[in-house]
Amino acid sequence: MPTDKRERQRQNRAEKQKRAQRARRVKQFKRRVIQIVWITVIVAALVTITNMIAARNSSTTTTSGETTTVEGETTTIVETTTTSDSSALGATYEEYRSQPTACGADAPPPAEPMQFDAAADENLDPNTPVTAKIATSCGDIAIQLDPQLAPETVNSFVFLARQGYFDGTVVERIMPGFVIQAGDPTATSTGGPGYSLPDEFPAEGFAYDRGVVAMANAGQTGTTGSQFFIALGSTGLGPDYSSLGTVTDGFDTLDTIAEIPTERNATGEDSRPLETVYITSVTIDVGA
Repeated sequence: MPTDKRERQRQNRAEKQKRAQRARRVKQFKRRVIQIVWITVIVAALVTITNMIAARNSSTTTTSGETTTVEGETTTIVETTTTSDSSALGATYEEYRSQPTACGADAPPPAEPMQFDAAADENLDPNTPVTAKIATSCGDIAIQLDPQLAPETVNSFVFLARQGYFDGTVVERIMPGFVIQAGDPTATSTGGPGYSLPDEFPAEGFAYDRGVVAMANAGQTGTTGSQFFIALGSTGLGPDYSSLGTVTDGFDTLDTIAEIPTERNATGEDSRPLETVYITSVTIDVGA
């Protein structure tokens, strides 16, 4: 019969063996986790590289930055990436393409996806009038832009318009008596040109009333991109949106757009048009 001392020694040895086994299991588990993590990283890297190679071999074209001289001034052409495949704009834009065009118009060619590093300097004189004519499925809208009120915002809008960025895009929000919103090629209200603009908010007390055109944002500073809205009435909004200018002609077009039937969008807001209003072009006229 074993003595108490031997029994304790046996128990101690057994306990050490159990601890050693647990330690080995923990070590093996950690090793497996590390292996899985590394495998995941390697697979993700391979997928990324494959996609990059595929993208380069697709219809995507990249225009590298160039420098030109016009009338003694050096102008940098900002790098831009474009593709001829409209499906790159996503399912939401494709849904708009599949539904009837508003006002009995024909659908224009699809929007061309574009991304830029920044807006090029359009050399706008703050004292020279700048007009933007937005041609839509339901008629034209003329906007008197205000470079003095928001110089960088207006410069960006003019730059994007001259690039054809807005051509073929849609009005993705219609809220009668409030606003219509456009300027996002993806039609999701989350897309943009690839860069953000500094905030150029108007002074306290500024009224976003009927005809005012301003930039939409994500409710945070530094989130202004290409999306803009046109006020259909007295909105009651605070001075938290960079203002581009004011509609001078085309209020009948705005009223027609406001009458297009809508449904609830993905966020539950009753603003998604059931007929697609396209922006066919945006023409900039300086000095008129």
